[in-house]
Amino acid sequence: MDTYNENILEKLAGEPKNAWKRILILLVVMALVIWGNTGSNFNGITEKGLNVARAIVYGITHPETLLLFNLTSKGIPMLLLETISIAFLGTLIGATLAIPFAFLSATNIVPRWVSLIFRSITMMIRTIPALVWALIWIRVTGPGAFCGVVTQSIASIGMVSKMYITAIENLDAGVLEALDAAGCNTFEKIRVGVIPQLSASFISTAIYRFDINLKDATILGIVGAGGIGFPLTDAIANARWNRVGAFVICLVALVIVIEWISTKIRARLARGRK
Repeated sequence: MDTYNENILEKLAGEPKNAWKRILILLVVMALVIWGNTGSNFNGITEKGLNVARAIVYGITHPETLLLFNLTSKGIPMLLLETISIAFLGTLIGATLAIPFAFLSATNIVPRWVSLIFRSITMMIRTIPALVWALIWIRVTGPGAFCGVVTQSIASIGMVSKMYITAIENLDAGVLEALDAAGCNTFEKIRVGVIPQLSASFISTAIYRFDINLKDATILGIVGAGGIGFPLTDAIANARWNRVGAFVICLVALVIVIEWISTKIRARLARGRK
């Protein structure tokens, strides 16, 4: 035991001394925190602000129940259904369009110059936020759910393609080499040797993106891209906190249910079940 302890002490003594690096990193972080706080001017909460905060808490805890059972186009059930539909269609279209982009961006599938072109396209798509895409497309399609679907389809391509590319480039190179030896062309390699291995990963990525799109659909509604976002913004602007409470509670419940279902599906895919 003494010899074992001595070996441990020798290894610890032989480790490089990086204390000065840690101190330097700590000082840099502290300097950034102090510098960041210089732009934050907090002068306290006014009495009016406290009254608004109380009204918000009261409204959220006392939601307008009539909206929960209103089955017209202005009721919460129909607005939630529209929001889910926008997120689902946007994810389905975006995830489908991301597949050719991903394969044409993977360096182990196509020549490097082709990969560079399509990687640049997906990076450009990914750089622009979904809200900006909505502001662009609303000028083309006009306000409504269709604008939300188009926006989420385009916005999904960037992120989903990136994750697809990672999965494709992590494939076993031996499979592609065997297909090359058999005389398969690029499209045959993708259809026979690649897609069967990637289907579970692709589905899991699409489900994850659906979770994101469901939350984004609420934000996109603020600019008129359909869904529950615009009525929620209107209720906040008019200080109708009981209505806001009903919207928030239903959105939270919806996200929890969708998250639970998607987690179960991803877990089954990870274990190789269908």
